[in-house]
Amino acid sequence: MNETKLWYTRPASNWSEGLPIGNGRLGAMIYGGVKHETWSLTEVTYWSGKAEPILGHSNIRADLDQMREHLFAGDYRRGDELAKQSLQPEKGNFGTNLSMCDVQLAFDDHGDQLVRELRLDQACTWTSYQSNGHTRTREVWASHADGIVGSRLSSKQPGGVSLTIGILGRTDRFTATLIGQDTLVFEGQAIESMHSNGECGVRCQGVLKVIANGGSVSADGDQIRIVNADDVVIYLAANTDYGSSDDEWMSKSARQVDDAMAKGYERLREDHVADYQSLYDRVHIDLGVTDQAHLPTDERIQLFLKGQDDDPHLFALFYQYGRYLTIAGSRADSPLPLNLQGIWNDGEANRMQWSCDYHLDINTQMNYFPTEVSNLAECHLPLMRFIEQLAGSGRAAAKHFYGCEGWVAHVFSNAWGFTSPGWETSWGLNVTGGLWIATHLREHYEFGLDPSFLAETAYPVLKEAALFFLDYMTVHPKYGWLVTGPSNSPENSFYMNDPMRSEYQLSMGSTLDQVLVRDLFVFCLEASELLQVDVELQQKLKNAITILPPLFIGQRGQIQEWLEDYEEAQPDHRHFAHLFSLYPGNQITPEGTPELSTAAEVTLVNRMNREMLEDVEFTLALFAANFARLHDGENAYKHLMHLIGQLCFDNLLTYSKAGIAGAETNIFVIDGNFGGTAAIAEMLLQSHAGSIHLLPALPAKWRSGKVTGLRAKGNAEVDVTWSDGQLVEATVRALSAGRLFLRYQDRKIELVLEPNCTYGIDGNLNIKQI
Repeated sequence: MNETKLWYTRPASNWSEGLPIGNGRLGAMIYGGVKHETWSLTEVTYWSGKAEPILGHSNIRADLDQMREHLFAGDYRRGDELAKQSLQPEKGNFGTNLSMCDVQLAFDDHGDQLVRELRLDQACTWTSYQSNGHTRTREVWASHADGIVGSRLSSKQPGGVSLTIGILGRTDRFTATLIGQDTLVFEGQAIESMHSNGECGVRCQGVLKVIANGGSVSADGDQIRIVNADDVVIYLAANTDYGSSDDEWMSKSARQVDDAMAKGYERLREDHVADYQSLYDRVHIDLGVTDQAHLPTDERIQLFLKGQDDDPHLFALFYQYGRYLTIAGSRADSPLPLNLQGIWNDGEANRMQWSCDYHLDINTQMNYFPTEVSNLAECHLPLMRFIEQLAGSGRAAAKHFYGCEGWVAHVFSNAWGFTSPGWETSWGLNVTGGLWIATHLREHYEFGLDPSFLAETAYPVLKEAALFFLDYMTVHPKYGWLVTGPSNSPENSFYMNDPMRSEYQLSMGSTLDQVLVRDLFVFCLEASELLQVDVELQQKLKNAITILPPLFIGQRGQIQEWLEDYEEAQPDHRHFAHLFSLYPGNQITPEGTPELSTAAEVTLVNRMNREMLEDVEFTLALFAANFARLHDGENAYKHLMHLIGQLCFDNLLTYSKAGIAGAETNIFVIDGNFGGTAAIAEMLLQSHAGSIHLLPALPAKWRSGKVTGLRAKGNAEVDVTWSDGQLVEATVRALSAGRLFLRYQDRKIELVLEPNCTYGIDGNLNIKQI
């Protein structure tokens, strides 16, 4: 049974069929077959471009006021023209994350009965086949504990391993040099000319070392040649100069390889597995097993594509794969958070107007949607540090573009904390992009309740964001509401009621902005009261909250996306950011705001039923999560099935289809994996608005099952068991004191938690302390 593995019986002919490994910094995609294997090597800091001062027209507040006067008066064309003059910087050397190199292994022998696996419980790829009646095996893994990639090639037949190893660079500036007969040393620089000038970028240096047991090792040009070995061990390390102030980084790879050799392969692998399992083993999930679970992974995906979804285990596998990718891509000491492609890179986004960067209008946020609930809080920390970096560089953006205090960031960022508007106002003037990503500070605190994190990180950063919006926002002359603007609703547009049916993007007080700002002000008010600081700011926040606009229901029964009930120019658009109020926010809940919940459902159904709906990985994940918040397990299930069956490569990595937002090919984008993982968790457990809700959106096809180790807000862990669609029992392990409501179906009880106590709950919500 393949309970915790992806597996295949045919070679991986290209990147999108490969299997990912990673140690939170260094990643590789492993693909190939009997005669060839490629390790496509990536590193999260290997970026083209460089840090640059903010470019663009320096603003004074009068410029901002003039734009707003035109927008308030309905002259959107002139307002947009003025915004383009002042708030549209040049692109400069923004850069992109790039692939580093390919390690290429060419084997001498022939074989059959190939099996390729990614073992999620061990974070290891495994390849086996038969050659001349003997079994050949290969395993590759990336160790966080020791910072290296390790591999062993073995044969049951003595002298059965013969191959050639070389390294091919993925950028123009790259060299690989053979040192002696068993070591390749490589150096490179991340340069390209689509997103930078082709001259600037991070440098890399790495070492590959071969140790053969038996046989011979020799030089073959610039490659390593191994003949008739019993087994071969390969150690690889790579590092970059990102953030370095001297050249010490250039010797780090050699030290890591030397340390690995001194420790020995078996100990290295044991330490790797132990380190990984300390995170992975926290959560177990069982949604049931059918005959389809015995098939290779690619065949199971194809059955989903055909509508044959009698495979609940594939959803559980997809969920644990998302957790695996989180651990492989984002560890507590990772130098940068997960980008558009995690820490891996298929190269497609780098050669077009896309960029493998940090999109702040859903993608980077979604990468971390499942992190806390899936019991991987430590993996959230790289994003916390990145947000602090954004806050630092965002102070200059706030002053330069708006003349305001505090900090701001817009639609995307890079390895150096870019915070300026994008270079086109139609999509680049998302003034709450930085605030949106900063909501993860609040999430991390609400799950863990660490008072030090609140006082030293979350509150100071969010307080400065609040200071910006208190300074930046203005009172609407018609309604008296405090609104943002000019800004857009990512990345959508609307029609004005004029004979030309003109299409616009910029307005005042978009719904996303008002929802994010309300959450920000409320959190900062509550945090400052808890910390007993900033009394004067508390009063400003209270005053501002009273004049923030509410959520509105439009003429079509939908949640309005803008302050006015504009007609959507693209009603089948891939973004519906205004529903942040439902998920991941909670200003809309079925219990607390039933009318708004109905309007949110109308919004989803209207978008979902559009014939020309943009079929995008993050959109499908959002559909699933939003329907889960509405307690609609069947629609959540439907969209997850679509995501897995139609927007996953054979390796279960999600992608955006060619044609979406100018994509020239199907492009790997990892947010669908994480968004889908988060949606599955939302269907089984929700913790927001002061309650823990058990099985809130359980679909009929997950009839019986069990999940253990999920985390709930309030610093608690939850196990849930169900049978025939009904709760059997649950366990809540409290790590902090608290008082909340426990919900199941239409029943609700109050639960008072004491630290380090465990509570057993039966199907009728009867509670006993264990």
